[in-house]
Amino acid sequence: MREKAGYKNKNAKSRDLLFFIFSLATSCWLLVTSFADAKVYIDVTSPGVRKLPIAVQNFVGNKDISDIVKGDLDFTGLFTCIDEAAQVERPDQTFNPAGWMGIGVEFVVKGRVTASGKGLYVTISAYDVSDGREVLKKEYSSPPGLLRQLSHSVANDIYAALTGQQGIFRTKIAFVGEKGGKRELYLMDWDGYHTQGLNVTGSILLAPHWTSDKSKLLYSSERSRKWGLYILDMNTMKERLIVMLRGLNIAGNFFPGNKEFIFTSSKDGSPDIYIADSASIMGRKIISSPWIDVSPTVSPDGNSIAFVSNRSGGPQIYIADKNGNGIRRITFQGSYNTAPAWSPRGDRIVYTGMLGGKNQIFIVKPDGTGPAQLTDKGNNEDPCFSPDGRYIVFSSTMDGTKGLYIMRSSGEGLMRITPKGFPASRASWSPL
Repeated sequence: MREKAGYKNKNAKSRDLLFFIFSLATSCWLLVTSFADAKVYIDVTSPGVRKLPIAVQNFVGNKDISDIVKGDLDFTGLFTCIDEAAQVERPDQTFNPAGWMGIGVEFVVKGRVTASGKGLYVTISAYDVSDGREVLKKEYSSPPGLLRQLSHSVANDIYAALTGQQGIFRTKIAFVGEKGGKRELYLMDWDGYHTQGLNVTGSILLAPHWTSDKSKLLYSSERSRKWGLYILDMNTMKERLIVMLRGLNIAGNFFPGNKEFIFTSSKDGSPDIYIADSASIMGRKIISSPWIDVSPTVSPDGNSIAFVSNRSGGPQIYIADKNGNGIRRITFQGSYNTAPAWSPRGDRIVYTGMLGGKNQIFIVKPDGTGPAQLTDKGNNEDPCFSPDGRYIVFSSTMDGTKGLYIMRSSGEGLMRITPKGFPASRASWSPL
């Protein structure tokens, strides 16, 4: 059962725990691992993928862990998790494939949990019903209080065993939240749990951008009526000002290698697009025009840049090469399209488009073909892909209050991940 999402007050102890969780959650609590030959049960790249019927039985000793695992797997849209009432054997019984075949289950997961003052210990086994093989056996341990992180690790390993791909269940989302009229950067689990403030504030804060190694966040903030670009080191929690030019300065994302980044500045009047080095702070202008050119974002391979310009009248999305040449327009539906973000493979761009006076989330290929609308209720803005490209996080008012939602890149599986009464926007999903 999902716990109620929420936020906690900051203190030194909670921040220390946050980053301990963050580093621990990106590693496995592996004691023993045994894999059979790497059979792929689900091809996640297939457009017509069939849901795999699986049974994640209640873990003996702690049902909460198996519930979280089932919730993770269910959200992907790749699995049909069989209800407990339909299961043909007790969780503590020895696996017998014959009974499961009769109800169409293809994969069974069993687990056992023990707890002590030092923490939790979990052993899982996963079985292929068709041939009775144990295709995954693994043991985990974690300190007390990290039950959800441990559960996400279990879900990740099951996901990898069945798809051959990494799961996103240990990833984080950074975002801008507002509490008591104060804007601050926050960090939370992919599903909205363990929300913690990062003690980074500003009268205006814009979307943070991760380095590919998850070690830093790049963001824009207005402080004392001056716009600066800042980097927050996620290990030391120290902030560094790297750009403060006259006018408006808005951060884009990093190029591969995490040294160069792209940004917008209006220091010369009209907003132009620049590339700078985060170490030397030496920069160069790559797109300059009499028009407004903003919101630059670098493609995953570093060879292309998507940005927003009003050179055709209203704001539309354009693509250029990494030096600002070969500019071409890719959005033609609607008169107001903004906030582009690349998929991790660089094969799609998600963006915000105005339709009927409200903002909706759209997706398009980099050549401008295949535009599709993903949302249709409320105002929806600032979309960002998950690191595997299968999900999108965005801000929305579809239920009357502004918050963050995630959905599959098809527009299905919509789920709010921040609580009502906690305005949240401008999210950025961490790398795997």
